[in-house]
Amino acid sequence: MCRSIVTLRGEESATDDEVTAAARQFVRKVSGTRAPSQANQEVFDRAVREIAHATRHLLDEWTAPAGARAPAMARSRVVAREKAGR
Repeated sequence: MCRSIVTLRGEESATDDEVTAAARQFVRKVSGTRAPSQANQEVFDRAVREIAHATRHLLDEWTAPAGARAPAMARSRVVAREKAGR
């Protein structure tokens, strides 16, 4: 799958920007394009919104504890934020 999508479930809640970035990366991977044509922009953007929405619900409703992987996931999110300039 998309190795560049960061795991969003961890000790800290994922931000809306992180959820949207992961959704955008997923749509890019599935569609096979980084930047859609004008003809496909609307459907591309809608897919990103819908996947981000579903992802937010998943993260908000997930009941199992993050467990032992949480510290590693939190570290990877910090690295991703640093790379993004945050």
